[in-house]
Amino acid sequence: MITKHGMSLIILMICLLTLVISPACGGDPSGAATFEEDPFTAVNFAWVLMCGFLVMSMQAGFALLEAGLTRAKNAANIMMKNMMDFCVGALGYWVTGFAFMMGTATGITGLIIGLDGFFLVGNAYDVTTIQLWFWQMVFCATAATIVSGAMAERTKFSTYLIASVVITAFIYPLYGHWMWGGGWLAELGALDFAGSGVVHALGGFIALAGAWIVGPRLGKYRKDGTPVGIPGHSITLAVLGVFILWFGWFGFNPGSTLAATELRISIIAANTVLAAAAGGIVAMLVTWWKFGKPDVPMAGNGIIAGLVAITAGCAWVSPWQSVLIGIIAGVLVVLSVWFIDWKLKIDDPVGAISVHAVNGLWGILALGLLADGTYGGVTGLLYGNVDFMVAQIISAVVVAVWAFSMGAILFFTLKKTVGLRVSDREQIEGLDIGEHGMEAYPDFIVSEPAVNR
Repeated sequence: MITKHGMSLIILMICLLTLVISPACGGDPSGAATFEEDPFTAVNFAWVLMCGFLVMSMQAGFALLEAGLTRAKNAANIMMKNMMDFCVGALGYWVTGFAFMMGTATGITGLIIGLDGFFLVGNAYDVTTIQLWFWQMVFCATAATIVSGAMAERTKFSTYLIASVVITAFIYPLYGHWMWGGGWLAELGALDFAGSGVVHALGGFIALAGAWIVGPRLGKYRKDGTPVGIPGHSITLAVLGVFILWFGWFGFNPGSTLAATELRISIIAANTVLAAAAGGIVAMLVTWWKFGKPDVPMAGNGIIAGLVAITAGCAWVSPWQSVLIGIIAGVLVVLSVWFIDWKLKIDDPVGAISVHAVNGLWGILALGLLADGTYGGVTGLLYGNVDFMVAQIISAVVVAVWAFSMGAILFFTLKKTVGLRVSDREQIEGLDIGEHGMEAYPDFIVSEPAVNR
């Protein structure tokens, strides 16, 4: 467990190291030279940064969604983890993440990892480079926070912080380099416009490993193995979280043009909303048909599943194809939640694995299948491009294997060293009291089913 003194020492060492390694600046930290070279670049700077602010707002959406779908006694813990995900993500990506992901290296090394830009010093102290850092940093923090929901209500907070550091400083950046930093998957021809694989599938498969290793919550499974529903404490918060995520996604996808002058942003925005709407409606209809009532949380997860699935191909497919992608995402999320809960016996309180891992893979493959060639000449299998589909399949396999294996190694190591799971007593009382010494709702009496006590 990291003590206050230990954390202070780490921060001091980072600051001293920054002073030691900082060479003379070779970039354009004022922006004057960049503006003089191309005055219109200011429009694109403003576009990218504003879209980055929207992506940051997705942290609030995740926090509300996860808190609403879990119990009141753990709400403060959920909020704290989402706050710290962003804090840790920003610092981890500043120290090593950006360099590993977007840095350069010579020869075959450059296909695997970047090796410059640490701490944003030297040539990286530059307005264009730091604009890219900010944009990629908000994506990195989003990937990390996906893990929070799948491991909710039974994971030690201090251990979770360590995991967030490793994810943002190493696991995410390496796959990100392979796809977006000029690495070997990019050389192979694989594409992912805004992160179905880089962000969502990666976060989802790390979440799968974490939920598997930490084990289910108390009372989740009966002795015969059948799952017990543990309802969240606020559907209102959960649905508000869905709306905030949906709004933030308009930064996520259109912003990935990195230029306001790319007028394709109108189609990207339309594709984003259509896939989400289709996913939400189909998930609602499937649960309505199956259970006789339209399920509110599943409809919300259907919306997010549609968003995840369209993210890889939002720039390269047409509106009708986006609706098709969303329809399939809505079916997949319902089937996947059932399979993970009933067959794999893995407890995912918010459905994060089904939303992000399963539909992240679907998004990668949908791009390889459906890209219509109207933007950037990118065509999929339906338009005769077999090689591109093969590259997308390889990318999907790689992100699943990389994220799950690294997540399993990370959480198994943490379990055997500092401990991963809180005590049964703490689960019963709630992580708010045990981990933070407070309650999210101190003036309310919360009653729960006896099976969960």
